[in-house]
Amino acid sequence: MMYTAKKCGIRFQPPAIVLIYQGEAKDKNRQRIMPIRNFSKFSDCSRAAEQLKHNPRHKVYLEGVSLQQLEKLFTFLKGFLRGQTLDQTMQQIQRETTIDPEEDLNKLDDKELAKRKSIMDELFKKNQKKKDDPDFVYDIEIEFPQDEQQQSCSWDAESDDEF
Repeated sequence: MMYTAKKCGIRFQPPAIVLIYQGEAKDKNRQRIMPIRNFSKFSDCSRAAEQLKHNPRHKVYLEGVSLQQLEKLFTFLKGFLRGQTLDQTMQQIQRETTIDPEEDLNKLDDKELAKRKSIMDELFKKNQKKKDDPDFVYDIEIEFPQDEQQQSCSWDAESDDEF
């Protein structure tokens, strides 16, 4: 059976993921409450999100929900368990999900690097122009302004003489 996820949220007391979805009939919205068990303020959000997404009971319903969205919901729950307000948790998530262009990614460990790469991939997919998009143009040619005189390089000048 095919389910289309419409909304996904979190309930703090008792902890649960709440999913609003439509079935194959598409005539009415349904609600599924997935309880979160064995989760504490010290738990790993990405691992908990993966376990819930691959749980046989909820797998079919969560196909339309991204793993990043589930991780974000678990981060909200973790912040609630730590006693943080929603604003504090949102600021923390904002810091974690934005990429600083000046940051040296070579100095990160493998887990943090994979997280940054997934954020970049998601941003790329969101901004990508596809053939089906209404504002898609096939062959764009852009002339960049030449403010300064072009500087020639020594290796470039030598290769021109050889040919």
